[in-house]
Amino acid sequence: MPPRHRLLAVVVAIAWGLNFLAIDASLRHFPPFLLASVRFTVIAIPTLFLVPRPAVPTRLLLGYGLGFGTLQFLFLYWAMHAGMQPGLASLVLQSSAPFTVLLGAVGFRERVTPRRLAGLLVAVLGLGVVGWTRAHDAAAFGPFLLVLAGGFGWAIGNVSNARAHAPNPFHLTLWMSVVPPVPMLALSLLVEGPHQVAGAFTTTGHLWSALAGLAYTVVIGTLLGSGIWSWLMARHPAGLVAPFSMLVPVVGLSAAAVLVGERLSAAEIAGAVLVVGGVLYGATSRSGAVSTGGARRPAGRPSGPAAPGELAEARRPSRTDLAPSRSVSVPPAA
Repeated sequence: MPPRHRLLAVVVAIAWGLNFLAIDASLRHFPPFLLASVRFTVIAIPTLFLVPRPAVPTRLLLGYGLGFGTLQFLFLYWAMHAGMQPGLASLVLQSSAPFTVLLGAVGFRERVTPRRLAGLLVAVLGLGVVGWTRAHDAAAFGPFLLVLAGGFGWAIGNVSNARAHAPNPFHLTLWMSVVPPVPMLALSLLVEGPHQVAGAFTTTGHLWSALAGLAYTVVIGTLLGSGIWSWLMARHPAGLVAPFSMLVPVVGLSAAAVLVGERLSAAEIAGAVLVVGGVLYGATSRSGAVSTGGARRPAGRPSGPAAPGELAEARRPSRTDLAPSRSVSVPPAA
């Protein structure tokens, strides 16, 4: 992997790590469920008119959209609105990795290697440490559980995406964005109320910083970041590219500490090290294949563009992929 490509991977990880601060800025003005609806509507409208629908089963497209797009961001935005710090949210959302492996193993009998199992157990231990530090405070523990629920939603999206084997995974990513806007808007009107929804568009307050955060999330976090990641995945083995995603919570925690004064306890820092180290260890192997959530790619053999960022890698099935013991790989953080 040439140095300039490694640099691009680092740039994407930085963009995704900063994305949690952009979300935090948008939540200062928009209610969480409305913000999730608006975020995906901005992508869904041009997608419907400009991007061909991917040739995948409708149930898998809906599973990807409902899991990754709807459930993940419903709970993530709700948690951050309820007080979850952006840096810590970027870390706890890595729970999608063990959840993805669990769903794959239980639902589809996908193979779990000893290395992967060991790494994920370490990551779960780290999440347990973070959760234990917050269990003494209901106001802090509730948002922590919500982000875990968001990680489970992401895992549902991972499994659906990986099994879709989309010919063009980036198109699948864009069409996934068509699913969340309507249910999220309906939930916003039901829970947040028409008055609050209308007020988000008629009052100023933090409107401009919120719109800037939304623009960053859509343009930099999703389209540019996902596009670069897909380009890298198409040119290198997944095992070389995917580990760079573990820089996302590192960037998220560091940026939140510098820019918004987020502080973690010593126990939370120890938990963060366990989560990042465990997922990174379980996601790499000597063969160079990623081993925690989309379709498995042998080292040294590039395939078509992989679903990026917030998104799981997928490709056309081969005999190996269709075998009962095939492994899957988890995407980078969103």
